[in-house]
Amino acid sequence: MSRTTRRIALRRMAGGLLALPALPRAQPAARPRRLVAIGGALTEMVYALGAESLLVGTDTTSLYPEAAQRTPKVGYMRQLSAEGLLSLRPDAVVATTEAGPAVVLDQMRSAGVQVELVQADHTWDEVRRKLRAVGRAAAREADAAALQGRLDADWATVRQQVAAATRRPRMLFILAHAASPQVAGGQTAADALIRFAGGVNVMQGFDGYRSMTAEAMASAAPELILTSTQGIEAQGGEAAFWQRPELALTPAYRRRALLALEANRMLGFGPRLPGVVREVHERALALTAGA
Repeated sequence: MSRTTRRIALRRMAGGLLALPALPRAQPAARPRRLVAIGGALTEMVYALGAESLLVGTDTTSLYPEAAQRTPKVGYMRQLSAEGLLSLRPDAVVATTEAGPAVVLDQMRSAGVQVELVQADHTWDEVRRKLRAVGRAAAREADAAALQGRLDADWATVRQQVAAATRRPRMLFILAHAASPQVAGGQTAADALIRFAGGVNVMQGFDGYRSMTAEAMASAAPELILTSTQGIEAQGGEAAFWQRPELALTPAYRRRALLALEANRMLGFGPRLPGVVREVHERALALTAGA
């Protein structure tokens, strides 16, 4: 083969190599996300989706499941600090609009942290929004959608059960965590729970919480007292709780009709809400039977 022929052959070979498609570059494996959950219901959803390995911190209301109690704590959900949160180097923070202060959340965004805030309005849609937000933050959207389908079915069954009841017990929620207990009016998680469970909240005409007075107890005449197990403990036990003079003026006192549940399970509006509504509904009817 002449030199000229060899040069032509080499040029053709080189041109063919250049025409080959470039091989894809190996992409570095994505590192696991670092997630902080603010609010017991949101933390519970992280566990329900099997994403607990991503949790690097939670707030002090995150008590369920038990493993959540061993996660690093960033303080109470309404009293967060940017320093405490940023020290955990999170990629994402998921919380409700009840979390704050707002300036701290703004600082997190400025630091490049993804902040997912869920509107808290004490509805079933709140539960659904929380689950979608956790699914996005934890990159578990498909798992979140599957869990939502199961929860929606359970919720529909509970709502049918409540709708079939022929009686609506008169109920009062008492927030008894402090020395001076308060009663729940409208626009509260307790008011929504009472209504979902087929009861009537006897405290009408105001929103939020107010001090518990003898006059209010006498005129409200609740058949059942709803409170938290933490409140009972704070008051020194069930016997001490009933010794409050305001309660002696109520029909609930005469029957000792008291229903106490763990606070976050009862009022957190998380994945356990259908079960809570079912329990409150059934136990309230049983405790007030014949009233």
